[in-house]
Amino acid sequence: MKGGGSLLRHNVRVLQQLFTPSVQHALDLIGIFVFAISGALLAVRKNFDVFGIAVLAEVTALGGGLFRDLVIGAVPPAAFTDLGYFITPLFAALLVFFLHPEVERIQNGVNVFDAAGLGLFCVTGTTKAYEYGLGLTASAALGLATAVGGGVLRDVLANEVPSLLRWDRDLYAVPAMVGACLVVLCIRYDALNPFTSAFAAAVAFALRLLAMRYHWRAPRAWNRRSAAVEEG
Repeated sequence: MKGGGSLLRHNVRVLQQLFTPSVQHALDLIGIFVFAISGALLAVRKNFDVFGIAVLAEVTALGGGLFRDLVIGAVPPAAFTDLGYFITPLFAALLVFFLHPEVERIQNGVNVFDAAGLGLFCVTGTTKAYEYGLGLTASAALGLATAVGGGVLRDVLANEVPSLLRWDRDLYAVPAMVGACLVVLCIRYDALNPFTSAFAAAVAFALRLLAMRYHWRAPRAWNRRSAAVEEG
């Protein structure tokens, strides 16, 4: 489409105005740290050793971004070009290794920061995918994968059904999906700017908090007759 390249460059420039590079980098590291905490805590509950704790922390924190970068051809991925991205999950793993009872006690606070990371990553993931030439639908899908992919890999490695596939878990993927869809709608109608980008992240964040507060869950199959009982 004529003018599509200039529109893309305009949208990317506008998004970059939302935060300075240093602030964006700091927000990324905070999100990575909190995601890594959740991976390390699951490793402790599974009685993993220190290496397993570190691996689960790294995978949870970086898995979604790695998948996105490999799909769009942004190689080497940011996790391997920025030492901070790689080292931050190790700090989280060490913190949990030595202080996991204390970290467990502030789980609610960790969940709030996790929700903030979810909102941030679904927006930045969608925008980066579009920047690399993907269509709107594919960009939204990769935005979702950026936000939740690490958690899926964490659960698979820990031999659990991924949380976002379980009916007895509060909505997690849906808030990220909504945030990613808001971003592509803004791109589609040439409305992507710092305010709409922040709004999309805030909506995903708020939906996740509400889901945790009121235990919102996705519906199961219509007229379901299975007698299977979900694990606790």
